[in-house]
Amino acid sequence: MSRDCAKEIGLLVKAGWRLVVLEAFEEDRALATLRLAAQACKRELVPWSVASGLSNSGQGSGSLDDGLRAISSVAEPALFAVLDAHRQLHDPLALRRLRDLLELLAERMQAVVLVAPALELPPELLHEASVVQLPLPRAPELEAIFRGAIESPNSESLEGAVRAALGLTSDEALRVFRKSCALAGGLNEKAVSLIVREKRQALRRTPALMFHESAAGLEDVGGLGELKRWLRERRRAFSDDARKFGLPQPRGLLLLGVQGCGKSLSAKAVAREWNFPLLRLDLASVFGSGDQTPEATVREAIAVAESISPCVLWIDEIEKGFAAASEGGASSRVFGAFLTWLSEKKSPVFVVATANDVTRLPPELLRRGRFDDLFFVDLPTQNERVEILTIHLRRFARDPLQFDLEELALQAARLSGSEIEQVVSAALYTAFTENRDLAFNDLANAINDTVPLYDTYEERIKELRDWARTRARPATLDAKAADLFKGR
Repeated sequence: MSRDCAKEIGLLVKAGWRLVVLEAFEEDRALATLRLAAQACKRELVPWSVASGLSNSGQGSGSLDDGLRAISSVAEPALFAVLDAHRQLHDPLALRRLRDLLELLAERMQAVVLVAPALELPPELLHEASVVQLPLPRAPELEAIFRGAIESPNSESLEGAVRAALGLTSDEALRVFRKSCALAGGLNEKAVSLIVREKRQALRRTPALMFHESAAGLEDVGGLGELKRWLRERRRAFSDDARKFGLPQPRGLLLLGVQGCGKSLSAKAVAREWNFPLLRLDLASVFGSGDQTPEATVREAIAVAESISPCVLWIDEIEKGFAAASEGGASSRVFGAFLTWLSEKKSPVFVVATANDVTRLPPELLRRGRFDDLFFVDLPTQNERVEILTIHLRRFARDPLQFDLEELALQAARLSGSEIEQVVSAALYTAFTENRDLAFNDLANAINDTVPLYDTYEERIKELRDWARTRARPATLDAKAADLFKGR
């Protein structure tokens, strides 16, 4: 909340910090927060921008160095808000002048606040500045904004609108709220649905984060009984009752295993099972997001996820995104920031990360405390293959009892779950082409025509099993699965 942020900045200034960094995507809200902070520490807020100078007077406009010269001429206690600071600190002359100004700021009971969406401080300022992040507005703040925009709102609809708007900035939320109410003829269920739709459009500004709507629940995932049990056991772990009981909040899961065996589907099913929003963090977009730095992109994505929480944050093939973390540069910095957030996060964001190649996983990611548990997802067992065939036949409106699924499952011994899904699809195409219904032979022939991934990557899969045997929990505790897990 902005009041908490203002209180923190006020305490920093009173404690003697002369330089504060306020990371915020909403400039107006950042300035409002700084006004509260300035009031709390009995100082005047004086904003500066390169275009308008101090307090829109034109004094000190043109460059940060000119602005700092103007700031040095102000003797009264003040909080100077330097806007667009991430664009200004590249000037070595201005940087030197800022360092020289710090002692004078302390004498005059002044402080400079660098305001930017994200800011990588020069080494000279790393130990001089305290960094504060302005979070996106949470429910109480949005409720106050919406109450001011409509007369006598219905409490239930207002609660739905607030919940639907979480993840937006205050200005975005207000614009979306007004538009949705205008289209729906007031604040009602239709307006809430429109807010959800508009939010998805608005959040495209966060290039690395995408909303997913998954129709699949855990009942649509074949096998993986131990993983399902673990997840169902924690279904109520985010509730107030769990906090009163003394339970820690679940942090997340790392799912490691063979491609096409249900890791990503399980991640989607968690959100459906727990009735949480599902967000996907695309690490490739983090490092290719145009003008915005990777650090700023991932920080914005995390801020959105925390504002929407409780939610599930899905990171697919995490090893590809952080494979270069050991080489230094932006990847290393983003990885470090992400690990810190994983370890220290207090918000109910449940992270589900999947990985196919354990050799590319940075060791730091596997340390206990980052995730609650590490599960290994292997090729499906005989019983699981029967279950997967049943799920997909029902999905295509076919009666599984009309087929000898045990025999088909035996034939599909080396197939992954996704390959079995393609078998059913290919068999249906054959039957449709021949103008008849699906038959056992169609499925059997499709299995025979499928070249399993296992045949291509047998050695790699065996290495993966060997690694996981003592480092991960099997997602399936079926007796045959245990033999497979131990013996290959």
